This record gives sequence, C-alpha cells and structure tokens, in this order.
Amino acid sequence: MESPIKIFSCSASTYLAEEIAKSYGVPLGKSSVLRFSDGEFQPSYEETVRGAHVFIVQSTFPPAENLMELLLMIDAAHRASAYKIIAVIPYFGFARQDRKDKPRVSIGAKLVADLLFAAGVSRIMTMDLHADQIQGFFNIPVDHMYASSVLVPYIRSLKLPNLVIGAPDIGGAKRANAYSRFLDATMVIGHKTRDKANSVGNITVIGDVVDKNVVIVDDMIDTAGTVCKAATIMKDMGVASVRVAVTHPILSGGAIERIEKSDIEEVIVTNSIPLRGYSSKIKVLSIADIFADTIKKVYNSQSISDNFIV
Repeated sequence: MESPIKIFSCSASTYLAEEIAKSYGVPLGKSSVLRFSDGEFQPSYEETVRGAHVFIVQSTFPPAENLMELLLMIDAAHRASAYKIIAVIPYFGFARQDRKDKPRVSIGAKLVADLLFAAGVSRIMTMDLHADQIQGFFNIPVDHMYASSVLVPYIRSLKLPNLVIGAPDIGGAKRANAYSRFLDATMVIGHKTRDKANSVGNITVIGDVVDKNVVIVDDMIDTAGTVCKAATIMKDMGVASVRVAVTHPILSGGAIERIEKSDIEEVIVTNSIPLRGYSSKIKVLSIADIFADTIKKVYNSQSISDNFIV
C-alpha cells in the first residue's frame, strides 16, 4: 500500500504552506495549537498521519517559538507513527552562527540541526542557507534549494541594459558570480567593515559601475544598512540604477523605512518570510512552486537536480 502524502503548516508559515499545498494539488492538513495562559503551547494534528509522508512547513525566523513549534510538530508526527517526517524550512534560522568566530560562543546552526534530528525528522528541505556547509551539520538528507530559480528569470525580464551583478561582500562573491554567468553580466564586489553586528562601518566598491544598472544579490536582507549604504556610494560613482535581489526579507528594525529613503530602485525578495510592513519598492516573488515540485520529486524518489540553478 502506497504511503499517503500530507502537508501541514506551523503558525508562522501558513500563508506559504497553503500556496505549496495548492501548487502540489492536495489540501493543507488540519492541525491546531492549544495555547496556555502562561505562554506555553501544544500543537496537534487534527487528522491521522499514521504511515504517511508528513511535510511540515515552517521558517524558523524569530521569535524562537517558531523553531519550538516546528520541533513539537515533528515530535507529534513521530509519536503518531508517521512513516517519514520532512521539515520544509524555507528560511533556516540561526544560520549566521555557523562557526566559532570568537571565543566562548555557541555554534547555533549545529545545535538547531541536532534538535531537529533529536525530534525525529527524516529529511530537511531549505533554501539559500547563509552558509552552504551547514548541510554537513545534518546526518540526514538535506535538499538545498536556490531562490535563483525565481530571481534570475525576474531579473532577466527587466531587460536592463549594461547589467552588473553586485556582491555585498567577499563572502557573497560566489553567489554573485553564479548570477553573473546566468545573466551574462559583469560583476562588482563590495568590501565592507563592521563596527559591530548589524552595523556597517565602511564600504568600498571594487569594479566599474558608471552608467551601469546594478543588481546586488544576497541570501538575506536584515537591517538593510549594507545595501542602502552601497546604493548611496554607487550613486556618487555615477551608477544608472541600483536594485537588490535577496531570498529572505528579514527586514528588522527600521529596514523598510531605510529602504524607502534610499537610492535603491527596487528590492526583490521571496515569500520565505512574511513581510513586516509595506514598501512600494519591495517586489515579492513566490517560492511555493519550487517547494511543491521538490516535494513531489522527493515523494516519488525522483532526481531534484533540475531544481538547482545556482
């Protein structure tokens, strides 16, 4: 007897899970969350998952309750005799803590990987990890998707003359180089220093941007300080336009207001995280079809290599 497939959602990613389920062609599974007066909560499935392939959709952005709810949902499915439990995590939180960059700190990404495994997950699906090597923190299969599958076609549709792809820092050069190859464009790199976390000290742009249409690509946009400052510097250098294409719109603090006042013409993001506010400069692209197709191929034991662009 074939194992049925069921797609469920945790609270923070219901909007995306509904799109994924619709794209796949199945109804979103029924679940609920019982909340106690002290803040504790208990998620539960409102339908049987015995013997099923259970896909649980949840991005683990702050607050930490989002991660905790995912862990509880995995544990509940495991105790309810699900056949396979796949965590669909479009945005993998704590990924910036991928190494000991100073003494006496945690490697948060590894800890999260261990927690997911301990809860009983069978497989992970995610998109644009902050560091590719985080895949190695897991002892289970990790399907690492790339938002370039939707970002590259959109950038191409803009038909920008003199297109240049920008990397916000040296660490993003590999990603920018891949985009530049697919879009047949040249590339520039930003060299930045930080006074402290989430605070950019100085940026130097390496490369020619005069009369160019620059698209800065990155995996996430948090405070937007780096890209807004880079846009100002490029404007002074004679750039024609500056756009930003990122996967995860964290947009914390005054990021949206900062973008509105900046020289950036457009910020292109995905719906891996719900937007914290509205900006006329922000364009949201859906990644639901990518995940629905990947879920279908994993369920049918088919290759997913066609889903990779970068």
